[in-house]
Amino acid sequence: MNAHAESSSSQELNVLVTFLLGHHGGAINAILYYGSCMRNKDPFDGIVDLYLITDGYQAAYSSKFRALLNWLLPPNVFYKELAVGERTLRVKYNVLSTADLRRGLSRRSMHSYFWGRFTQPIEILWCRNDTVRSDMQACFLLAAKTFLERVLPAVASSGSVSDLWAQGLRLSYAAELRTESTGRAQELVDHDLQHYVATSVAVASSLRFPLEITGVGKSARYTADVSVSSRFLGRLGWVVRSVQGKILSVARLLKALFTFDGGLDYVAWKLERHSGQRIEIPDRVRRYPLIFVWGMLWKLYRRGIIR
Repeated sequence: MNAHAESSSSQELNVLVTFLLGHHGGAINAILYYGSCMRNKDPFDGIVDLYLITDGYQAAYSSKFRALLNWLLPPNVFYKELAVGERTLRVKYNVLSTADLRRGLSRRSMHSYFWGRFTQPIEILWCRNDTVRSDMQACFLLAAKTFLERVLPAVASSGSVSDLWAQGLRLSYAAELRTESTGRAQELVDHDLQHYVATSVAVASSLRFPLEITGVGKSARYTADVSVSSRFLGRLGWVVRSVQGKILSVARLLKALFTFDGGLDYVAWKLERHSGQRIEIPDRVRRYPLIFVWGMLWKLYRRGIIR
């Protein structure tokens, strides 16, 4: 079962797909659409968030250095602005290989960076062929399996499906440096509750823990049979994941200074959008980011803008 919808065609998104296919040649296997613009059905309402899935990084870049960075700590992140008529289409896209995607979604992956994202609603904006489409749909289900197997030991043994996913997303957010408010996870689940209920039903029989889903919509409930030892290890895993995630978040931020044109301005924009607070980037941070970005990050953390 595929709980992820296919994207409807639009002039703006077609322009974007054409640009990306031309920019990265024949290296792209699939373009995946997610985030607030996808949920709101308006690509001009903020920044379009995409994943570009490729077979390998060397084919995706003319720069071997960028390919190396992508391999060392995937994904690489890029920001572009495209003129569509008299409006500006802003896009942030992540470049990720199929192999790294599967690895990041599997049960072997400790951190939630990938399986926490890919279990949320995603549209296949473009793909090379039906084989790739089926592969992406299988990846979405793999993400859901890993997500639930990591979340179920850390939550109550029964409750609403809505609470299950909201608590899981909050755990995932807490394992990174994030700007979302405490109520953001519940808002996301409420917006796409049918997706989360359908996904739970689709993977329930394939999980390591027996999971039963009853009811539909807001009335949907779950019951999971998780042993005491699995609960202890599962909760300990989230403690480790939180420490690991903070380190990886800083590492990805530093890497973005080399791959992300206008990265500082994008980060400031996103922090302002989520926190409602004005973010100023000091001149010395712009000139010498590797030296002075640490002080800026610490001040933002002290202000509660990043957690």
